[in-house]
Amino acid sequence: MTPLDEIDRQILRILSEDATQSAGAIGRKLDMSQPATWRRIKRLQDDGILTGRRVDLDQEALGFGVTVFLGVKLATKGRVSLEDFERAVSAIPEVQSVQHVLGLYDYRLRVVARDIADFERVLRRRIMTMPGVGNVEANVLLSEERRPGPI
Repeated sequence: MTPLDEIDRQILRILSEDATQSAGAIGRKLDMSQPATWRRIKRLQDDGILTGRRVDLDQEALGFGVTVFLGVKLATKGRVSLEDFERAVSAIPEVQSVQHVLGLYDYRLRVVARDIADFERVLRRRIMTMPGVGNVEANVLLSEERRPGPI
């Protein structure tokens, strides 16, 4: 893997703000040619640094007004494997992310719902009924500031 220089870092910053930009548009911002910019982007992809591009959806505009972070402690790790829990919880459409964490809880889940009543339905009927689920702690998201990571 080639070490990153300042131009690579600038390309990553630009793409983290808007991944739909063309190599030509990025090159104009950096006073580089389109082919030179494209080659750098291709190298970042080949080296596994740039792993994809994604679309961020506005959950609220789609009707999901509540986001809750759940801390889940498994009650019986021996009877339910971590992989089984991850697979089962990932099948719930409202669960947006599943993170295996170290600390008070075994997992941190990001769950979206239409409102608090909808979240309660998901929690009671889908999550709490899963085998092995022990303690659960919910934290409702009040606001969120999104920032690109350090580059």
